[in-house]
Amino acid sequence: MASWSMRRRMLSIGATALVAAFTVSACGSGGSGGRGDGGGAASAKGGIALVNAGKLTTCTHLQFQPFQFNQGAKVVGFDVDVIDLVAKRLGVTQDIIDIDFAPIKSGAVLSSGRCDLAAAGMTITDERRKNIEFSVPYFDATQALLARKGSGLTSLGDVKAKNLKIGAQASTTGLEYVKRKGFDPIEFADSPKELLGLQTGQADVIVQDLPVVATWLKKPDVRAKYEVVAVLDTGERYGIGMKKGNTALSKVVNEVIEGAKADGTYDTIYKKWFGTEPSPATAS
Repeated sequence: MASWSMRRRMLSIGATALVAAFTVSACGSGGSGGRGDGGGAASAKGGIALVNAGKLTTCTHLQFQPFQFNQGAKVVGFDVDVIDLVAKRLGVTQDIIDIDFAPIKSGAVLSSGRCDLAAAGMTITDERRKNIEFSVPYFDATQALLARKGSGLTSLGDVKAKNLKIGAQASTTGLEYVKRKGFDPIEFADSPKELLGLQTGQADVIVQDLPVVATWLKKPDVRAKYEVVAVLDTGERYGIGMKKGNTALSKVVNEVIEGAKADGTYDTIYKKWFGTEPSPATAS
């Protein structure tokens, strides 16, 4: 049995260790991985709460060129540049997480606190508004049908009349649009797989956002064999998504978008990725 002096010494060591453990725990909660609650280290200029300290965490779905895609080891694109403006305003850097589009459009990744916002070429819809706080629109979008040259197609009606196979990217408004028109499209996980599906004959024609199709057609091998056979004016507009009710961050994002359009920064970014000036409606 230990002597009394030894037991006193052991008790002292144990108490010291316990205090140290509590101290380490308290310090750790404010580290770079801390969850933003508006009052801890994970907050930016203006007291905006962030998921991770010093970072504006963005959820996106790669590849969706030219909005967000890999260029070497770096993620670049139109959406990336727009959100970089928001990060600069907040005095932090943007950190991008690649994730499936389904939990993005449902708002799950935002409500769970995984990301501060979602920038994924995401169309604003009434259904999505139920679970997502959207920014003001930052891009006017439309859909396009891409098919092999010489197909003779000029509309969705032609696709139906010829009983052709149509493909679409999963979880997108393009998919929903052709379903509403009575089609049972082949679903592809992402846009590169969708294009590959057309090239390998899994689909005779595919529907995709026009800017994405236009980017594909810049590649000589694609342009040589395929063409836009119809443009579907669906009246879509993209928005940046945030957790429902996060009006503080939404206010900043809106101010940044509107400010960029007013001072010409938006035009510069638009021309960088699309090669043309934005239309007056998009730029306003």
